[in-house]
Amino acid sequence: MTSQPQKASVHDFTIKDARGNDVNLSQYKGKVMLIVNVASQCGLTNSNYTELSKLYEKYRNQGLEIMAFPCNQFGSQEPGTNEQIQEFACTRFKAEYPVFAKVDVNGANADPLYKHLKSSKGELFGDGIKWNFSKFLVDKEGNVVNRYAPTTSPLSFEKDVKKLLGVE
Repeated sequence: MTSQPQKASVHDFTIKDARGNDVNLSQYKGKVMLIVNVASQCGLTNSNYTELSKLYEKYRNQGLEIMAFPCNQFGSQEPGTNEQIQEFACTRFKAEYPVFAKVDVNGANADPLYKHLKSSKGELFGDGIKWNFSKFLVDKEGNVVNRYAPTTSPLSFEKDVKKLLGVE
């Protein structure tokens, strides 16, 4: 029985973009990442997408990358194809950050990146993602440093983002 090597950093993962192409997260070394599971038909959609776009607009030139991962595991609130999801995020919310391929965040088919995120920051949240718009803040070295609940406003932890970016 062979086991896969333990992935120590978010930078060790390869994910799929909305077109199905591989994206090696090592290209984000030196950037602060905010990783979010998103949905287009959730009650939290408007506020989260709006605030994520504001954060990205304000800090992308200082090294913030927001990474949106559509997920249909919560109330079937992300039923669209990758293309439809991309269109929705970019047209309705002017999202300029990457929206990746739809993933599962829980269960046997959970994306390996999400398994790593959950094992890094389970704590009081437990082992599972509870709902759409769970957020993970990752430092420039690829370490998961914080996890925020779906109802936590992205702008409410702007100070944490600024601290990791090293901006006043």
